[in-house]
Amino acid sequence: MSVVFEKPPLWQRLRPAFEGFDGVLALAVALLICGGMLVMYSVGYDNGSRFYDHGRNMLIALGVMFAIAQIPLQRLSALAVPLYSIGVALLVAVALFGITKKGATRWINIGVVIQPSEIMKIAMPLMLSWWFQKREGALRPLDFAVAGLILLLPVGLIMKQPDLGTSLLVMASGLAVIFFAGLSWKLILPPILLGAVGIVTLILMEPQWCAPDVDWKILHEYQRQRVCTLLDPTRDPLGKGFHILQGMIAIGSGGIWGKGFMQGTQTHLEFIPERTTDFIFAAFSEEFGLVGVVCLALALLFLISRGLKIALEGPTLFARLLAGAVSLIFFVYGFVNMGMVSGILPVVGVPLPFISYGGTAMVTLGAGLGILQAVARARRLVQT
Repeated sequence: MSVVFEKPPLWQRLRPAFEGFDGVLALAVALLICGGMLVMYSVGYDNGSRFYDHGRNMLIALGVMFAIAQIPLQRLSALAVPLYSIGVALLVAVALFGITKKGATRWINIGVVIQPSEIMKIAMPLMLSWWFQKREGALRPLDFAVAGLILLLPVGLIMKQPDLGTSLLVMASGLAVIFFAGLSWKLILPPILLGAVGIVTLILMEPQWCAPDVDWKILHEYQRQRVCTLLDPTRDPLGKGFHILQGMIAIGSGGIWGKGFMQGTQTHLEFIPERTTDFIFAAFSEEFGLVGVVCLALALLFLISRGLKIALEGPTLFARLLAGAVSLIFFVYGFVNMGMVSGILPVVGVPLPFISYGGTAMVTLGAGLGILQAVARARRLVQT
């Protein structure tokens, strides 16, 4: 007598791979993806295959998220040191014999051309979370000092390329881990106050500091120009100030309700530069107005708050630090992009999460989501 085993349907075989996924986090991502595809269709329909490429990048990011979500936290922890070491080694290689484009040396050819600084957006919080996990229960001031050195080494190499936007994101991810690990407010407040005093002084003395013959020493000339343009974009309205001024005009012209889908004049008459990438927020604001901007901000905050909740419920210190840092990375992405387009921050190359066009950034965001889902899955497994 033969026994026949019925093959289970596909959904039953795939179900274990999705068990433990955080549905609320997935909903937040879905809202942002829908918003990104909608605005990309409007701003990119007459720009080659941008809309279809954006959809492809979204699918790749979701694939990366799904793959990383399957990795146990113990294995993620084991990957921290090798990934950080490889990232730093590649940054050193870039400094020695990297590829230069438009005055910046950020790429290296290892069979394929890659930008190693992107690796550090994930490697940095992994490394510092691993570092503090190893010292759980016995943290000393020296441990925070070592963490600072771990952070400053790749940040310094990235700034030297120069790449202010990526160095800002890497530094923010590392500082988030150090903050969540318990860094004293006595050490946090002095740099904040010093920075505030410096900003106020710079604003008050803008004519003297931004004179053509003044050399800031610590910043590249193009970085100095960005800061000075932020303080007074009308200084060069058809040159360096053009991006900020056109972005502000587009945002203001959207009003409360916006001009309507595919009706943005600043956008479709091509006054907004980089309208599918860094300045897509200006196009979004023009077409969907204040109401659309509020909805977008709420969706992003929804994602961040859910990520922080996952971090709070993480089963280990490593999981909590890592998830908390990744959640704040999404905040820094959104805040810096919206701030630079609105004219309150210098223009740097930081995309708007799941809205801006970009392959490498989308993969990085997908990896961050995968880490959050991995922590959520580990939490569910511990509970059951």
